[in-house]
Amino acid sequence: MDLEQQLIAAIRAAAQDRVAYVCYSGGIDSSVVLAASVRSGTQTVALLGVSPSLAAAERADAHRIANEMGARVEEVETSEMELEGYRANAGDRCYYCKSALYDTVQALAATRNSEGVIFVGTHIDDLGEHRPGLQAAMERGVVAPLVNAGFNKSDVRELARHWNLSNAEKPAAPCLASRIPVGVEVTAERLAQIEAVEDFLRSHDVWPARARWHESIVRLEIPPEMFERVVADPLREELQRACRKAGFKFVALDLGGLQSGSMSLPLVAS
Repeated sequence: MDLEQQLIAAIRAAAQDRVAYVCYSGGIDSSVVLAASVRSGTQTVALLGVSPSLAAAERADAHRIANEMGARVEEVETSEMELEGYRANAGDRCYYCKSALYDTVQALAATRNSEGVIFVGTHIDDLGEHRPGLQAAMERGVVAPLVNAGFNKSDVRELARHWNLSNAEKPAAPCLASRIPVGVEVTAERLAQIEAVEDFLRSHDVWPARARWHESIVRLEIPPEMFERVVADPLREELQRACRKAGFKFVALDLGGLQSGSMSLPLVAS
């Protein structure tokens, strides 16, 4: 059985004629689940969680990608910012974020006349990582079709290319809150600062990039091949001005380049 058949079979087995509510972000993993659900003939609704931690650019991109595959998207306002555990950012922030999302989706599904199942884009490569959001999913009976089909990240991208999804090569795009150090409170104001800087970088083709929040300092992570352009005028001066406008006093370029999970890297030389 090829990848397409494997995933569609997993979708149908889990849905069992129920409505599939796909927790969709516009990322490659949830996009493949959404595309497979649509292709399987299952009644499918893509639910995009909207909150201050979702960048406006990612929100617009998610709608564009879903439109390309003919999927219907409904936005749902999530309330993780109201949860003390989320704002505290103590290392289990994703548990509270995903709990808020899944609870919102379950409440929405309960108002509909037909039975539903919640799908997420988790794949088997995610299972060995520290992902508190997985606990929230298990507690609520959320289904991961990619796991059921035995998909890893490579399989996800291969199928996305086969289906000509426009985001097949899209890099990971964690939420804006991931730019704030563990133990530092997540606030809407800090998320807005981060988004303003990243919007500037994106609009000047310095992407992918991360604007890491360190009080008065913003630490920029960008691919090393972009260093030379960023430190040369006029972009250097414009970038510095944009960061100050966002509320930062100092701008630092991280020589380590773009690093996943750098907010929790150990402070030792390697």
